[in-house]
Amino acid sequence: MANPWLKKNPFMSMWLSGANAVAHSARGRVAAEARRQSTTAVNHAARDMFAFWVDAMAGASGSKRKKRR
Repeated sequence: MANPWLKKNPFMSMWLSGANAVAHSARGRVAAEARRQSTTAVNHAARDMFAFWVDAMAGASGSKRKKRR
């Protein structure tokens, strides 16, 4: 006798197809957001490092002292 649990169920198949579609869509959205955040972090770090080195090369402008007589 055939096992009734192994029969194909079209409703289960449709439900799983829909669930897979939703899961893949959510995975794509999460990956895109992670990519956006990563790009933003790299750009921010590069901007900060550039500003640091520009300030270091320019030198700190100190206050001028008055000459003693």
